[in-house]
Parts: sequence; C-alpha cells; structure tokens
Amino acid sequence: MDSLDIQEVMRARQGDREAFTRLMRQLETPMYAVAKQIVQRDEDCADAMQETVFIAYKSMYTLREPAYFRTWIIRILINECRRLLKQRNKQVPLTDLSDKPSPSPEEDGGLELREAIDSLELPMRLVVVLHYIQDLPIKEVARTLELSEGTVKSRLYRAREKLLRWMEKSRGVESQYESR
Repeated sequence: MDSLDIQEVMRARQGDREAFTRLMRQLETPMYAVAKQIVQRDEDCADAMQETVFIAYKSMYTLREPAYFRTWIIRILINECRRLLKQRNKQVPLTDLSDKPSPSPEEDGGLELREAIDSLELPMRLVVVLHYIQDLPIKEVARTLELSEGTVKSRLYRAREKLLRWMEKSRGVESQYESR
C-alpha cells in the first residue's frame, strides 16, 4: 500500500480522528489530481473532495481491507465527481483551457501533454491519470474503477494511440501509420 501506513488506516477505522486526518492529508494531492481530471474546475474539485472526506469518515467502518484504503477513497471521489457533474447538469468542455493559469516557461512542455490528456474521453482519461500520473498498477486501477484488468489495458492502449495521434497532429507530423 504505497506510502500509507496500514496501522494508521486501522486506527482511523477504529475511530481515531487524528489518524483519519493524517491519511486524508497524504491523499489530498492525488485526490485533487483525479478530481481535476473529471470536473476540471477548482471549485468543483473542492466540493467533490470535501464530500468524499465526509462520506469516507462516516463510512470508514465499512472498509474491509485496510491495504486498499487509497483505492476505496479514489472510488468514492470518482463517484462523487460523477454525481456532482450529473447534479449540476454540466457539459465538460474537454479543450477549454480558459480557466487554467498561463504556464511558466518551465511548465510549457507539460502543457501540451496536459491538453492531449484533456482531449481524451473521460473513461480513457481516468485510466491514464490513475495509471501514469497517480502511478497505480493496472490491477489497482481496475479495482478502483470497478473494471476488468483487460478493460483497463484496452483503454490504456486506445488512449496511448489517441495521445500519439494528437501529439503528432499538434506538431504537424504525419503519422507513420496513416502514410501506409
């Protein structure tokens, strides 16, 4: 279970508020990254994260396997983000970057990749973020999203192909596959 301490999870499960708070602080950045990919607006990320923490705290006793605490939290967050989008009846524009700050010169290279990831449909974007950005193994991504490992692998494959085409197109490079 990456950097989370199983003993800390056990203490939180038994009602230790400080242990729960420490766990949530450790997961704050990964949770924000996942929420940002789904709802995209900072205010919505904050709402989804706040509701996720509340739901997790109330239902901490239902966590069966402490080693999967991170997976459990991310699954709650994803469900909460989806609920938020549905409730607010939003259409998430995948290419709208207007509310994002201008990148600094050293971040500029990452902006192109960020735009490419944002251009993916949500199911592919989620597996890319969880696997490549959050560094979860395929098995953990499958468990988090309640999908088969084969489905996760398939989505990763299709996402890599789309990202490659997007990057080639944005750089004006003709794909070697298209020229055949």
